[in-house]
Amino acid sequence: MSNPEPKLLDKLRFAIRERHYSIKTEQTYVHWCERFIRFHNIRHPSEMREKEVEQFLTHLAVNENISASTQNVAFHAILFLYKNILHIELKNINSVRAKQQKNVPEIISHAECLAIINAMSGEIKLMTQLLYGSGLRLNDCLRLRVKDIDFNRKKITIRATKGDKPHVTILPDSAVIIESLKEHLKSVRKLHDYDLSTGHGSVYLPHALNRKYPNADKEWAWQYVFPSQSFSTDPRSGAVQRHHVSESMLQRAIKAAAQKAGITARVSPHTFRHCFATEYLQRAIKKHGDAMAALKTLQGYLGHAGIQTTMIYLHFIDHKVGSPLDD
Repeated sequence: MSNPEPKLLDKLRFAIRERHYSIKTEQTYVHWCERFIRFHNIRHPSEMREKEVEQFLTHLAVNENISASTQNVAFHAILFLYKNILHIELKNINSVRAKQQKNVPEIISHAECLAIINAMSGEIKLMTQLLYGSGLRLNDCLRLRVKDIDFNRKKITIRATKGDKPHVTILPDSAVIIESLKEHLKSVRKLHDYDLSTGHGSVYLPHALNRKYPNADKEWAWQYVFPSQSFSTDPRSGAVQRHHVSESMLQRAIKAAAQKAGITARVSPHTFRHCFATEYLQRAIKKHGDAMAALKTLQGYLGHAGIQTTMIYLHFIDHKVGSPLDD
C-alpha cells in the first residue's frame, strides 16, 4: 500500500526544513498560509491567484490594521507557498499596503545602562552585560555556543544570526566580566557533564550538522552558553534536549531591573544593542577622529549588510556643538 500524499501545509513544512529555515520561520509561514486559506473558506490555493492574495493582504491592512512588516511577512509566506509548493508564479500583487512606521531607536545614557545592569545579578546580569558590551541582539545572546567565545582574541562569533550571516564582534575587555563569564562556563560544564552521565547532554545543531558530525551534539564546544534549567522536546526531531534560556525570561528581567533602577524610558534587550552602537561610535570618533572608519568597524560588529543602516547612530552621538541659543 502506497503512502498517502502529504497535505499541503505538511509539504510547506518539509520545504522550509529542506532550506534550513528556523523553527520560528516555519511556524510563521504555516500560520499565514493557513489564515490565507481560511480567509477564502478553505479553498485550495491552486484554485486562487493574484486577486485572492490581494484581497487577503488588503483585509490585513484595512480591517486588522496590522503593521507593514507583518503584512510583508504574510506576503512572503504566501509567495513561498505558491513558488515552492504549487510551482505557480504570482505577478503584480496590488493590495492596499499597511503604513510603514519609522522606528526611532530607543537610546538611554551610558550611566542608565550601568544602573540597570547593576540592578541585576548572576546569569541575567552577565547576559545583559554582553548585550551592551558586545552589541548582541537578544537571540544572538541566547544562541551563543561555547565555541563562539574567544577569550584570547576577545572576540565573539555570531553564527545563528538574523539573515544567517555570521559575523564577529568584540568581547568586553573587562577583567570582572571575563572572570564572571569563565566562572559561569565552569558551572555550565558541570551541568553538561551531569547530563552526559544520565544519558542526555545532546543539543540542537543547525543545518542538520548532526548528520554530518554524528557526535557533535554532545560535544562541549557546541553547548549553549546560557542553557535552560530544564529539558524540552525538539518540535522537529522529537529529541529531548537542553535548549537555551527563553527570550521572555531576559525580557522580563530587564524590564524589572529598569524599574528598580528608576529608568522611565521603555527598555528592552534591543535597547542595549542601540546603546552599544551609539557609545562605541562616539568613543571611536573621539579617539581617532575618523567617522567613516568608525562606522565601517561598527557595521562589522553589528553584522549590518549595508552601512546606511549603521549610519542612523550618527544622529544619537553627542557632537558637543549644541544649539545657537545655548549661549
